[in-house]
Amino acid sequence: MSYFDAASAAPLHPVARQALWAALDDGWADPSRLYREGRRARMLLDAAREAAAEAVGCRVDELTFTSSGTRAVHTGVAGALAGRRRTGRHLIVSAVEHSSVLHSAEVFEAEGGEVTRVPVRRTGAVDVESYAAALRADTALACLQSANHEVGTVQPVAAVAEVCRAAGVPLLVDAAQSLGWGRVEGDWALLTASAHKWGGPSGVGLLVVRKGVRFAVQGASDERESGRAPGFENLPAIVAAAASLRAVRAQAEQEAVRLRELTARIRARVPQLVPDVEVVGDADRRLPGIVTFSCLYVDGETLLHELDREGFSVSSGSSCTSSTLTPSHVLRAMGVLSEGNVRVSLPAGAAEADVDRFLEVLPGVVAGVREKLGAPMPTAAVPQAEEVVVDSLGKRCPIPVIELAKVIGSVPVGGRVRVLSDDEAARLDIPAWCEMRGQEYEGEEKVEKGTAYLVRRIS
Repeated sequence: MSYFDAASAAPLHPVARQALWAALDDGWADPSRLYREGRRARMLLDAAREAAAEAVGCRVDELTFTSSGTRAVHTGVAGALAGRRRTGRHLIVSAVEHSSVLHSAEVFEAEGGEVTRVPVRRTGAVDVESYAAALRADTALACLQSANHEVGTVQPVAAVAEVCRAAGVPLLVDAAQSLGWGRVEGDWALLTASAHKWGGPSGVGLLVVRKGVRFAVQGASDERESGRAPGFENLPAIVAAAASLRAVRAQAEQEAVRLRELTARIRARVPQLVPDVEVVGDADRRLPGIVTFSCLYVDGETLLHELDREGFSVSSGSSCTSSTLTPSHVLRAMGVLSEGNVRVSLPAGAAEADVDRFLEVLPGVVAGVREKLGAPMPTAAVPQAEEVVVDSLGKRCPIPVIELAKVIGSVPVGGRVRVLSDDEAARLDIPAWCEMRGQEYEGEEKVEKGTAYLVRRIS
């Protein structure tokens, strides 16, 4: 089995496993106690904090261990907003942030705050000018991920941090995907991360709050972790997380070169091997191991199941997965195709032979899924009418797009197709299909049971 979903959770690093077992023997006691076992546990906790702080590039007393990366985000956002309540009740986030950041923003809005969601380019990157324009006198906090979790695009954190700093606004950086590869550059104020993203055990997050940042802990707290993460520390997991972060960093530069070569091979070969594919995300400013592409006329859930049968574990931001009926908010914000979306995220040590086998298997898998769904085949259709209505109400992706593709040849150049659909994914996938196929998307109209999407044939 080839595991290609490291962006969700990286396999446990051997160093993490060794450190975890050792800490289970020596780090079980309460590190706040003064007896021998407690002092031994405190030494392990202090050493782990020093190692993590060195990797982040912060002071030891600025770093808190939390129970997860999500908890670190929730605590960091809430604490920074509360600490700067007198400044105002305005929060800035990008449209492609991790759901933990967006959920924090939704809670803030529900409590009466105002949120500006900065759009992104088609590559998934924000414009620094957009962040600068969003800043206001009452802005309490800005948030920006260091790199996107779905498409791998690296964000201009240092430049955004500079404009935020000039405006006196702290910037919180979600560094979950990038911290294993290196420090986050720039004058950021808060940072969060998650150990299971770099090969540490799950259940350990990092929250860094720079000295001088106004921060007010929300909810009940105790004396542990500066009051920012109440409860008994999971010391063995913390020790393993810090040890594995140091280990992956030692190999990061060399491994990044190797993984970039493998993902570049995937980015180049997939469009050559599989027709009607869009590779998404920035081609250059990206994390080493992530490559994402979307296939027209393919059910994302079925595609993932078929790849699983062939021995490949991959993930998807497609709307057609068992966990959601709406397109990925990242793909939607980018304005790219969501059908048949596949994210390949290679773990450290991924074998070149496995990548080559993936490229061998993929064309047949996609073709098989398309055949089952009745995807259109190239034909010389004779134009029949100036306008054709496609009734796809009650049908889920990618059926509305498949039916559009089948009838576009039945209208003359200049003619129009009206696609009726009540699937939210159509709002993203029909315009994306038009861009890929060289047709004109004219917009949408509300109809009784859904939406009519208007497509004009121009070629």
